[in-house]
Amino acid sequence: MRFLHTSDWHLGRSLHRVSLLDAQAAFLDHVVATVRERDVDAVLVAGDVYDRAVPPLTAVELFDDALHRLAAVGVPTVMISGNHDSARRLGVGAGLIERAGIHLRTDPAGCDTPVVLADDHGEVACYGLPYLEPALVKDEFKTDKTHHEAVIGAAMDRVRADLATRPAGTRSLVLAHAFVAGGQESDSERDITVGGVAAVPAGVFDGVDYVALGHLHGAQTITERVRYSGSPLAYSFSEASHRKTMWLLDLGPAGEIDAERVDCPVPRPLARLRGRLDDLLDDPALAGHEQSFVEATLTDPVRPADPMARLAERFPYALSLVFEPERAEEDTVTSYAERLKGRSDQEIAEDFVAHVRGSGPDERERTVLRGAFDDVRVDHSVREVAG
Repeated sequence: MRFLHTSDWHLGRSLHRVSLLDAQAAFLDHVVATVRERDVDAVLVAGDVYDRAVPPLTAVELFDDALHRLAAVGVPTVMISGNHDSARRLGVGAGLIERAGIHLRTDPAGCDTPVVLADDHGEVACYGLPYLEPALVKDEFKTDKTHHEAVIGAAMDRVRADLATRPAGTRSLVLAHAFVAGGQESDSERDITVGGVAAVPAGVFDGVDYVALGHLHGAQTITERVRYSGSPLAYSFSEASHRKTMWLLDLGPAGEIDAERVDCPVPRPLARLRGRLDDLLDDPALAGHEQSFVEATLTDPVRPADPMARLAERFPYALSLVFEPERAEEDTVTSYAERLKGRSDQEIAEDFVAHVRGSGPDERERTVLRGAFDDVRVDHSVREVAG
């Protein structure tokens, strides 16, 4: 049986305030086309369908359209809620939608009730573990410890118990939204650490043929049978080097795994550039990034004037500026109190400006600072008199 494993759509998300809705629509077009062209038997969506609990209407409409198109193809879709989703909102109408072949698994209590599919080699039981927030589900799973390993372990105990009641040779899949040990993070995932621990060991999923994971945004293989599909689009510049894909998974008659990465469309690549502003504007080697979304780290010793406007003349899709000025090593031995001893508030403020910007204030800025300190002193004196 052939599955298409995807996750972390984050419908409604933007990149530095630039809408990605058109790119997300193009990805969903790609999903439907892949299902048709590659003879997919079922689609697996491992959580974070939306980017937030109450998504914008445009994201809801896009999701609604995707559900109608997947149902029209006649291929079952199994979908769980992630930590960005509102499980209850996503699960509204699940019973009715299931009649169209869209199986939403958002209730932790139903984690041991699989979607049962079948081919010429027998049945495949697909179990959906929605994101399990330990503090909210510990009573459901009757665990003493409130951490991810405990609640996911308890959920998997239920899965294995149900699987044991099924005919011999029944193959099994689990969809889960979690941080599994060995996975590589990026900047765009929301922290799910509980009690100082975020990751769960891969061994907690032992006993099933394949685990379709969501949460981490880079496609990666934890073990042959435990994989992240990653997000379909880059949602932070930390993902600039990611190859965005889905897993096309063939599950053999005895549970054999054959997995292939299917590339997602790239609407606009991401580039992280570093150097002095003039060098970035003049370097011919950077011509290939002129149509990319750009994050530029400027190393000029003194902050240039109008850096974003100047950068945008060559890189019109520049979205982010970071300043890391090149400076000589500062004396870190002298204590902060010693460095301030005998210096006026005005001098301390001027030193701060020089530290942040790379050069001290000019005469106009000194006048502004002096006026501000004078106003504060006057105000303080007035308050003392009034008191």
